[in-house]
Amino acid sequence: MRYLALLALVATTAGAQDRKPVGTSSPTLTPAIIVGKTVYGSGQLGMSRDNPDTSIAGQTKATLENIKRVFEQAGTTMERVDKCTVFLTDVKDFAGMNAVYRTFFPSAPPARSTVVVAALVVPNAKIEIECIAHLP
Repeated sequence: MRYLALLALVATTAGAQDRKPVGTSSPTLTPAIIVGKTVYGSGQLGMSRDNPDTSIAGQTKATLENIKRVFEQAGTTMERVDKCTVFLTDVKDFAGMNAVYRTFFPSAPPARSTVVVAALVVPNAKIEIECIAHLP
């Protein structure tokens, strides 16, 4: 039993040491973390002071461009995205989001979950997307 506990401790410690942040971190957020050959992206918004677009198409495009930039900094591409979770504030925006989403994943799209939420952290933000990708 002690042997198993020691193995678990070694595995946990090794995993913590193998975590590599991607991008510029704030005190509470890192754009992505690389663990092994997996890149875990933080949720990205498409709404900012620089991009006040309030349309679902514009916000979806900006969100996916942010994700693309973070994954490129990590050394991977949108073609290597394996899973995405989409958070929408209005279910009526699903079709508009999906139309833009398809342009970033034209073939073999990643697995995806879509969730409707009451609100996002930035006022007037309609969408947030988080993705997981792998390195070449």
